[in-house]
Amino acid sequence: MDSTPIFNKATKPKPHSKKLYLYITKICLLLFQMIAKGKNASELFPAVVKNVASKNIEIKKLVYVYLMRYAEEQQDLALLSISTFQRALKDPNQLIRASALRVLSSIRVPIIVPIMMLAIKEASSDLSPYVRKNAAHAIQKLYSLDPDQKEMLIEVIEKLLKDRSTLVAGSVVMAFEEVCPDRIDLIHKNYRKLCNLLVDVEEWGQVVIIHMLTRYARTQFVSPWKVDEVVDEYSENNFYESDEEQKEKDQKLKTTYTMDPDHRLLLRNTKPLLQSRNAAVVMAVAQLYWHLAPKSEAGIVSKSLVRLLRSNREVQYIVLQNIATMSIQRKGMFEPYLKSFYVRSTDPTMIKTLKVSLLKANFFYILQDKQFAAATIQAIGRCATNITEVTDTCLNGLVCLLSNRDEIVVAESVVVIKKLLQTQPAHHGEIIKHMAKLLDNITVPVARASILWLIGEYCERVPKIAPDVLRKTAKSFTNEDDLVKLQILNLGAKLYLTNSKQTKLLTQYVLNLGKYDQSYDIRDRTRFIRQLIVPNEKSGALSKYAKKIFLAQKPAPLLESPFKDRDHFQLGTLSHTLNSRATGYLELSDWPEVAPDPSVRNVDVAESIKIVRVIFISGSGSDSESEKEDKEEGSTDESSGSSSPSEESTDSESDSKESAAKKTCRAVNER
Repeated sequence: MDSTPIFNKATKPKPHSKKLYLYITKICLLLFQMIAKGKNASELFPAVVKNVASKNIEIKKLVYVYLMRYAEEQQDLALLSISTFQRALKDPNQLIRASALRVLSSIRVPIIVPIMMLAIKEASSDLSPYVRKNAAHAIQKLYSLDPDQKEMLIEVIEKLLKDRSTLVAGSVVMAFEEVCPDRIDLIHKNYRKLCNLLVDVEEWGQVVIIHMLTRYARTQFVSPWKVDEVVDEYSENNFYESDEEQKEKDQKLKTTYTMDPDHRLLLRNTKPLLQSRNAAVVMAVAQLYWHLAPKSEAGIVSKSLVRLLRSNREVQYIVLQNIATMSIQRKGMFEPYLKSFYVRSTDPTMIKTLKVSLLKANFFYILQDKQFAAATIQAIGRCATNITEVTDTCLNGLVCLLSNRDEIVVAESVVVIKKLLQTQPAHHGEIIKHMAKLLDNITVPVARASILWLIGEYCERVPKIAPDVLRKTAKSFTNEDDLVKLQILNLGAKLYLTNSKQTKLLTQYVLNLGKYDQSYDIRDRTRFIRQLIVPNEKSGALSKYAKKIFLAQKPAPLLESPFKDRDHFQLGTLSHTLNSRATGYLELSDWPEVAPDPSVRNVDVAESIKIVRVIFISGSGSDSESEKEDKEEGSTDESSGSSSPSEESTDSESDSKESAAKKTCRAVNER
């Protein structure tokens, strides 16, 4: 079906042809259905684009969407509609001006870059804040199309940053972050204004502004954390000091640091946003307090973050990751809300794992989820190492889990017990004996290897059990996993050096089996051990130090949270979530030793009044009637040079008052 005649008729509709407008709208919607299904509708491009001049706003919007979709493919035909957009940029309706600018900036054709640049400049001075907002959005699109326009775009950004409309603030800061995030000097004069407007800005604009101000504050203010560190140091040493010495140190502390008023302004104005309904805003404020506030004040964000755990699972996942990072450095920050981290049976595995890593208690409730079970056991191990009061309780609980029917639970328990016993092996000989008895029933290679390593490491504490374990494992050597074979060889070498009378022949038997194993790793380990523990004429000097090599004391492992290494990424960012530097990530700079001059943020009162006047009175970019009147008045004033000074002054004053009144009325009506 050829729809060209229909579209041609739409370009010159009959008066009050509502049915025709409705018919064309339905056809446009059918086109979008075709596009949504993946069908190519570019053949109708000439016929559809003709309707860009339609007086019906709904049809015009649909044509705009179609044009953005196929403009890159039909660049030559798209250029034919540029003049229509240029006329639309001067339309009295602010919605049409904004839509024309949005579509013009979305047509990614390099040849129209100068036209786009001119349109953005004019729109940045538009009377409507909605049009200025779209001008800020267009800056990012033009920069991605032609980065060479950066300097001219920075001038527009600098102009829009002075805008006092809350509708524009978020968009222009986003353009600033995209085009010139390193130009901190552009923020100086607008810092206090952005802080004061922050509460009234739209939600996503608040997120962008907060992240930008976080980076700004890290470059302009000194660290408030040094005070907390000094206070902690004083509290440890002040027991033996006199009152006078303590007063002197307190006085010194007060004189060394005073929070900048602008620093306090940012913290004070962002605090109310913790009550926002938008999770991204709350998370942005939380990361700001974490990176900028004194440590004694950062705890106020904990309640708001816990509130977000009632949201959907995606929000829970991100929030829990950030809470986990916070809780590593400040363990008592979320203690009052531990019940909020209790695991529910309906939670997905990723949420369960994060909750378990946060809880500092005993975990003996193992669900059928194997990944969750492993994460729970690892958390028990971390609790045992971090909280000495519950170490024995956690260890006994892990030993009870060794009788579990699930091999994954038993294997993970053995691995964690092995790490715990390394920290304090002197008092747990009975646990090693119990684990040796379970060796016949455990089939998971990692668990079997861990038990053999423990028996070999502490073979002198179980002199009767270790040789018998070697005898049993020698029988099944050929059927074992490579990881287990390596530990059998190590066990044999250690027993040969400590109890050679009982295990000499047994160790040689195991070495002979390893000599002909299919794995070259096993064969290499066998040759290495034989040369060390069985000296002969070919043995080197290392055989004298065999005991020091095999029986050396091993350092205890550190059971750390997987979120410990994420603290160098800014909270709430994609890099923090992935634990890897993402494209476009902007690092937070270190606190300066000396704060830069705070006077750069001072704004003269006269200048601020002038900015408000310019924004309030400026035109929409087109030659309005008031501008024409001003031009005519200027030409007549220049030509009438014979009039008296008094008449000129009175005439100019009256004309200026009238023009100002007209402009003010027009501005109010349009707003």
